[in-house]
Amino acid sequence: MLKNKIAIACQGGGSQTAFTAGVLTSFFQNDVHKKKQIVSLSGTSGGAVCAALSWYSLLKAAKGDVTPIEDRLVSFWRDNSTQNIIEEIFNSSVVNVTQLVNKGLMPEWKMSPASPIAETMRSLSTALLPRQGFYDFKGLLESYIDFQELESLLEPSSPVLVIGAASVLTGKFKKFNSREGEIQVEAILASAAVPSIFPAVEIGEDAYWDGLFSDNPPTDELLDPDVVGNGNKPDEIWVIQINPTTCKTVPDTLEDIADRRNEMIGNESLFQDLQKIDMINRFLKQGAFTKEFLAEHNYKPVDVRIVEMSPVLQESLSYSTKINRSADHINRLIEDGQKRGGEFLQGLPLVSGQKR
Repeated sequence: MLKNKIAIACQGGGSQTAFTAGVLTSFFQNDVHKKKQIVSLSGTSGGAVCAALSWYSLLKAAKGDVTPIEDRLVSFWRDNSTQNIIEEIFNSSVVNVTQLVNKGLMPEWKMSPASPIAETMRSLSTALLPRQGFYDFKGLLESYIDFQELESLLEPSSPVLVIGAASVLTGKFKKFNSREGEIQVEAILASAAVPSIFPAVEIGEDAYWDGLFSDNPPTDELLDPDVVGNGNKPDEIWVIQINPTTCKTVPDTLEDIADRRNEMIGNESLFQDLQKIDMINRFLKQGAFTKEFLAEHNYKPVDVRIVEMSPVLQESLSYSTKINRSADHINRLIEDGQKRGGEFLQGLPLVSGQKR
């Protein structure tokens, strides 16, 4: 019996994407990768990190690695969170200053991340923080993904990884694609390069910023045979969404306005992608294409399913929590992701195409 083909798209959102690690952990603990065929994963910013860790773990498992796939996800986020008093103080200071600025209680001091002052501040932070894994994001990624090993792990049947970023020079969206051999640590760094915090990441003759300027996350590309290949068209797309869709009241404080604005901007490209998928689904169901065309290109309606945070957790978060790396905060996000991922799996229809 053929397995249902699944594509998983991971939205970006800084530290809040530890929730995504929790959702993916629940998927792998429940053997989704064995019961279904994961044909592609995509991600942006923190979502790109989670997608890449999962993709690499799946490649390793296909070669006989018996390490539970979820272990790499959870361990990465634990290493990326605070582990000692110095890191706690540093993290709290950054979060508290951000909160005060957003509330209008402290002036915002803007500087280029490429300026000598910013470079000096990064060097001082490095000197004060004893654990390299807390400040060396590139090194942390390389300790969990052996990028030199990827070529030997890839097979024609391997799932595809797509990472979103934006070209600073051309203004065009960029999709780093494993089928094109484009997945290196720089691609993930590019997707996570928030312009106000990190310098643009140079790759070849181009330079890239945070993928939140691009698709967040790449979604409709997962249906494009030119991107994922003819054999990797999914029956379902599972979207792990970080930014809440709705809010209960109209925000009226500076902080709440900034939070809601950030949420809506973060969702804009996702909703546009989902509208395109819905439109194509309607065309297919209404018989807009000939049977010969559909058979030749293997086009069929695709189910889109979304996993979101629990309402209680969503209401407790703000823009500043996207940079909060407190161990308690990260663990809370992971635990909510595991719970919501389990609930999502329990609510799946027995047959693809049924409504939840």
